[in-house]
Amino acid sequence: MVVELVSVGTELLLGNIVNTNTQFLAEQCALLGLSMYHQSVVGDNEERLAEVIRTALGRSDVVILTGGLGPTEDDLTKEVCAQVMGFDLKEDAHTKKRLEEYFKNSIYKNITDNNWKQVMVPEGAIVLDNDNGTAPGLILEKEGKAAVLLPGPPGELIPLFKNQVFPYLKKLQPEVIRSQMVKICGVGESQVEDRLLDLIDQQTNPTIATYAKTGEVHLRVTAHAKSEEEAKRLVKPVVKEIKSRFGDYVYSTKEEESLEMAVVRLLQKHELTVTTAESCTGGLLAGRIVNVPGASDVFREGFITYSNKAKRKYLDVSKSTLKKYGAVSEQTAREMAVGGVFAADCDVCVAVTGIAGPEGGTEDKPVGLVYIATCMKEKVTVKKYQFKGNREKVREMAVVRALDLLRRSILGNY
Repeated sequence: MVVELVSVGTELLLGNIVNTNTQFLAEQCALLGLSMYHQSVVGDNEERLAEVIRTALGRSDVVILTGGLGPTEDDLTKEVCAQVMGFDLKEDAHTKKRLEEYFKNSIYKNITDNNWKQVMVPEGAIVLDNDNGTAPGLILEKEGKAAVLLPGPPGELIPLFKNQVFPYLKKLQPEVIRSQMVKICGVGESQVEDRLLDLIDQQTNPTIATYAKTGEVHLRVTAHAKSEEEAKRLVKPVVKEIKSRFGDYVYSTKEEESLEMAVVRLLQKHELTVTTAESCTGGLLAGRIVNVPGASDVFREGFITYSNKAKRKYLDVSKSTLKKYGAVSEQTAREMAVGGVFAADCDVCVAVTGIAGPEGGTEDKPVGLVYIATCMKEKVTVKKYQFKGNREKVREMAVVRALDLLRRSILGNY
């Protein structure tokens, strides 16, 4: 089954907001095993929107439209889609009651007249209750085609899609789809593809799709089958083969598990406490860890030691080390990691020091040079990295590599 995405809103064309909805919906449709060949963005213009909808319905089985369902005059999606598909609009009593209740329980007690526009729905449409906003979602079906209309705000769209649209689309898909993610850290996308080229060239069912992330590569193995059991049977050996080729570079095979989640899980499993000692990352590493539910079980405290004075004061980095080797050096990273363990009285410390740029680099120590160290059970490991990119990219890459070094140190691979 072929699905197409249409994002509606002049603000998207102008770049006023980032279109995160398309990324979310594309990933969800891939999970369902739906084929997607086109995505469109169109402004709040009746004629152009009608043209885009006609084209999409002509070449796809399902068209998902986002945005343009609100109360203002430039919210045209519902009206234009109904016109293109030949539906009249009528007042929906259920939606009207929900709208009245919404305003009754909000700080805005008076309902302005334009809000009543949202209770008009195409006759025969499936109405999707929106528990996080005023505009309901809609599904219009005609002659084997379906248009799914969703509100634009992600806080409304995401739960509505997960709870109501995903099950609807799943029923339309004749085959059972089974996907499993394999998440790799420490190997570049081109290297991953090179190692898997024989599997990729031979793939039919299951298929392997690669997704490059910052410092990571995610592989989605997807199988189509007549039953859940058969789909699982097809996926399992491919995942096993990928894991055997990449070994401990694989940190998870769970869809929802991030690198920091995997690290916290390992710390909990081994009953270890951790602290962070950060210079160029300025707390980003600690932030990633404490974002994980349950991090309080393992995270002791974090040190942001941006200056040499702070490194000496909180982590006991020696003055002579800083003078002889500099703040960005293997020796300083080592002392930061050791000092963090003692300062926090914890089991393991991961330390980061580097030059994020855009200034501060030299011929010997260019921008992007980062040293990352771990100290665990008196064993200290230091790694040197040379990252490319702007300041933000260097810091993000440093955090990913720090988390991975911490993970590998726990596993005893360094």
